[in-house]
Amino acid sequence: MSKTNERILLGHGSGGKITHNLIRGLFMKYFSNPVLNMQTDSAILPAYGEMLSFTTDAFVVDPVFFPGGDIGKLAVAGTVNDLAVSGATPRFLSCSFIIEEGLPMADLEKIVISMAEEAERAGVSIVTGDTKVVNRGKCDKIFITTSGMGYLPEKYRHISEGSTISSGDRIIVNGSIGDHGMAVLAARNEMELRAEIHSDCASLNHMIQEVLEAGINVRFMRDATRGGLANILAELAEGKAYGVSIEESALKISEPVRGLCEILGFDPLYVANEGKVVMVVPEQDAERCLTVLRKNEYGKEAALIGEITETYPGKAWLTTGIGGRRIIDMPAGEQLPRIC
Repeated sequence: MSKTNERILLGHGSGGKITHNLIRGLFMKYFSNPVLNMQTDSAILPAYGEMLSFTTDAFVVDPVFFPGGDIGKLAVAGTVNDLAVSGATPRFLSCSFIIEEGLPMADLEKIVISMAEEAERAGVSIVTGDTKVVNRGKCDKIFITTSGMGYLPEKYRHISEGSTISSGDRIIVNGSIGDHGMAVLAARNEMELRAEIHSDCASLNHMIQEVLEAGINVRFMRDATRGGLANILAELAEGKAYGVSIEESALKISEPVRGLCEILGFDPLYVANEGKVVMVVPEQDAERCLTVLRKNEYGKEAALIGEITETYPGKAWLTTGIGGRRIIDMPAGEQLPRIC
């Protein structure tokens, strides 16, 4: 097919392979510059002797209200987390609303209150914004775009790039995976489950700051959102001289999430999260990191799931419960559209 006949697919928003192809083949091609080319979650900018972390994100989740959160809480937490995993202290947010004509004012107020409450919990201020209203049917209820800025100490600049990762480092996740994607799917399809699944949507900046202030040498962090944990691990290994190895038995997956994934044919590794961070730390810091995380409400189920290895460079692998191995690749398309 010639390029002039190609069309955007839902999978281009999945965070997987075709998203990467779109970014590298189009956006990087025309927007290329030294800051953007680092391809970190947040852009790292020099400013008057300080380092600034700057990020932006759009939220189009369907439905806009789901167990454990809503599009407003998601917009604040998602942007805060993108800053926090770079090692920055989030400070300021902007927000832009695209609202469909006919949205109940009570729903809009509920969303705005949720944003205000999450911003207060995270310790950030919403300092500017914009509002547009479009004709009925031209968007689905409400879309929100947020941008965020925070201060980044020079000593944490390496975290986004993962430039100090070495063989033997340990991989840690702060809790169970797949909760957000399955919560949104269940709410979207009005599934009646014995045990309701709640999204893990939360701002993790205070928890991350506790780890950094404990003097733990964090070599890499990333929040596992679209594409799930699998996407982060595949990205972490891609093109590197080291490999990534994780243990299936070490992964935390709630029984309701596991059961729904089995019924519907989803792999929890690829299901989105909105309150999970992947950390890479030296072996000698791993237990101390787990101890700090488990003292925080968002890290009570923190687990060491694997390590950086010299085996299979450039690849991520999972050792199954029966001792087999399978490769972890980026998702090829969209499992669950509009989950964030």
